[in-house]
Amino acid sequence: MSGKDVGSGPLLAFDFDHTVVHLNTDVEVQKLHPDGKIPETSEIHGLYSKVGWTKFMGEVFKLLHHHNVKKENILTLMESLEFTPGMVDLLRKSVEEHNAKIIIISDSNSVFINHILETHNLQHLVDVVYTNPATWKEDGVLEIKPYHHQTDCDLSTENLCKGLILEEYIKNQSAQFPFVVYVGDGGNDFCPALRLACDDLVCVREGYSLQKQIPKHKEERGLQIKSEILYWKSGDEILSRIQEKLKKENE
Repeated sequence: MSGKDVGSGPLLAFDFDHTVVHLNTDVEVQKLHPDGKIPETSEIHGLYSKVGWTKFMGEVFKLLHHHNVKKENILTLMESLEFTPGMVDLLRKSVEEHNAKIIIISDSNSVFINHILETHNLQHLVDVVYTNPATWKEDGVLEIKPYHHQTDCDLSTENLCKGLILEEYIKNQSAQFPFVVYVGDGGNDFCPALRLACDDLVCVREGYSLQKQIPKHKEERGLQIKSEILYWKSGDEILSRIQEKLKKENE
C-alpha cells in the first residue's frame, strides 16, 4: 500500500450472520421446513461435513422447494430477521458522518444479504458484498454457488477465504485507509483478523466462536492477532471506538 494517498475515512469490513444480523440466515431458513428443521432422517442431514456448507445449503433449498416453500416465504423470513443491537446506527453513521467505506464478506449468499439490505434501505451504504452468488431458477429453487475455490489458506473453507478477499480489496483501492476495522463472530473470521496491522481494529462479538478461536490458534499454532481487539455486544461500542481512533488520527 506504499505510495498511496491516505483516504479520508476508515475501511469497515463486516461478516453478516451473527454480526450484521443477530441470527444466522442459513440456519433460520431451515426452519421453514414443515418439521421446523431439517429432519434427522433426511438424507441431507449432516451432509455438510462431507461436501461443505455451501453444497449442503444447495440441497436444503431443493428440499424446501420440494415441500412447497416458496420464494416469497424465504424472502419474508429474511425481512423479519433483526439486526444486532446498534448495528444499523454503526453502518449509517460510519458512512454518513465519518466517510467510511463498508464491505461485507460472508458465507451466506447474495440473495439473502442483498434482500435484507434493500428491504431496510441500507444497500447504498455498502460498497461491495463478497459472498456466495445465488439466483432463483425458473422452477423456483434458490441455486447457490461457491464464491471461489481456494486451497492456500487452511484457516478458511475452500469456497471463501475472507482474509484474501479483504487484502485484495485494500490492494485495489486508490487511497490508503487510515485504519481497517474488521467486525465478526465466527471461526472463519480469524483469517481476516490475523491479516490486520497494529493500527487496525478487530471487533469480536462477545460469547461467539471467534472469541474462543483467538487463544486456541495462539496456543496451538502460534498465530497471534497484531491489531487491537475489541470484544463487543453492541454496534454502539464499535462506533465509539472508531470515533476515538479517528479523533486521535486528527490530533
